[in-house]
Amino acid sequence: QVQLVESGGGLVQPGGSLRLSCAASGSIFSINAMGWYRQAPGKQRELVADITSGGRTNYADSVKGRFAISRDNAKNTVYLQMNNLKAEDTAVYYCNADLVYSITWYKKSPLISWGQGTQVTVSS
Repeated sequence: QVQLVESGGGLVQPGGSLRLSCAASGSIFSINAMGWYRQAPGKQRELVADITSGGRTNYADSVKGRFAISRDNAKNTVYLQMNNLKAEDTAVYYCNADLVYSITWYKKSPLISWGQGTQVTVSS
């Protein structure tokens, strides 16, 4: 079993900052890409940013220059630093990992795992 646990969401005023964290645990053999998605009420889930195991990053146009994704491979943890937050950033943020997990010591399987989501609200 694999679990992704997010933390760091909350209420912040426009222009403020938040840092999200997501730690993966369980029978993980390796993690390829990790990323953050978000879903606002009445909208589809969208990619915010992702990062490969080698550190290559990708951002949605709407967050470029304001958000920064990073990861600690030793801790199986991904972070999202969000600066200059806007009302339109309000959403539930989900962590995502593209990984390989160990079923047994000799049998492994790919898996796309999701966290439970953390609410980010930007409001004055």
